[in-house]
Parts: sequence; C-alpha cells; structure tokens
Amino acid sequence: MFPLTKDENEAQLQYKEGEYRVLAPGTYVLCAVTGKKIPLDELKYWSLQRQEAYLNSQISYTRELECNPELKKIRVKREK
Repeated sequence: MFPLTKDENEAQLQYKEGEYRVLAPGTYVLCAVTGKKIPLDELKYWSLQRQEAYLNSQISYTRELECNPELKKIRVKREK
C-alpha cells in the first residue's frame, strides 16, 4: 500500500468485466472487506455483481464463498 497525501482521494468506479469505468476521479478505492486502500494501478480483483473491490485474490475468494454458500458445498465434494 502507499501513504496517503493530501492530493489523493477515493475514486468511485463502476466495475465491469475485465475493466472499470471511473465515475469520480481519485487515486484509490477501498477494499470492501478490509477497508484498506487499493491504488487504482494495483486494482486487480472486484465483483461485478456486488460492485466491490478486493485487496487480493484470497480476500476475493473468501468473500465469494461468504456470499455464495452453495459454492462451499461444491468445493467440499471435489475435495472428497
């Protein structure tokens, strides 16, 4: 992460498939789970359906399982 300066502010984005649209300019977004700042040039993980940004793949995966408990059942079946 990066130190916040007075010239940096939170961007508002519309998340799309493989890209996002800037609704309000800024230098970062907040992770929906941790609340940590994600610089726009480091943003790689988000949910199109929930319009949420995630700090990393593990957080994204955990959030997906949390929001879709039926996926846990599929995962357990595959592990057996």
